[in-house]
Amino acid sequence: MDAVRSEGLAGRVALVTGAGQGVGQGIALALASEGVSVAVVGRTAAKLEETCRLLKERGVDAEAFACDVADTEAVPGVVEEVVRRFGRLDILVNNAWAGAMGPLLELSDRAFRKGFETGPFATFAFMKAAHPHLKATGDGSIVNLVTSAMVRWDPTTYGAYAASKVALRSLTRTAAVEWAPDGIRVNSIAPHALSPGLKWWTENNPEEAEEFIASIPMRRIGDCEGDIGRAVVALVGADLRYLTGATIPLDGGQAFFG
Repeated sequence: MDAVRSEGLAGRVALVTGAGQGVGQGIALALASEGVSVAVVGRTAAKLEETCRLLKERGVDAEAFACDVADTEAVPGVVEEVVRRFGRLDILVNNAWAGAMGPLLELSDRAFRKGFETGPFATFAFMKAAHPHLKATGDGSIVNLVTSAMVRWDPTTYGAYAASKVALRSLTRTAAVEWAPDGIRVNSIAPHALSPGLKWWTENNPEEAEEFIASIPMRRIGDCEGDIGRAVVALVGADLRYLTGATIPLDGGQAFFG
């Protein structure tokens, strides 16, 4: 087989949910460094605008789209608006999630349901709405964010979170198989990253944080852009064009997916 030269990602368009901060922002910044324009989707306008400012500093086009991903009926309109604004859609990153964690008997039905509404239900809506546009490029890519809590050695308090992400992992695998003939790759990543929430936790729970970091073979929590974002860049690029349906742990070697 002849050698394949990567054409890079410059000129492509990505839609990233939950991109106002943390992992979503890190992924958006990493994509922007490769010349990818980004539709920044999330709930908080001020955070979205700040991400757009950072992206534009890297020389790419960026625009904020306010959206509560749990409102799945609004999702198709958001995707169409993104395509009208940018003219195409090549990459979809489903990062947004809002739900609850805690012992099962302390969780309300509403709290348990929210994780599914913002997780697999929202992702399903974005994936379906994006499908025709990703297919039109002939080289579309979807990255869904799951979690190593799905295989955590002690799932106590993580049950609702993990359950929604297990459903999302299954959705990822199914879409990868069904949409491969359409030229769309679908993968998931399970990251540990120093998001604002995790940073707050480590600073306010130093002893527990020390134990947590000690359980990571690399002995550090990943950087939102440098570790997670750069991995997504590789995942959606041409060098990994034969990879689909996979779950990639980005956690310094902590989780064992079997």
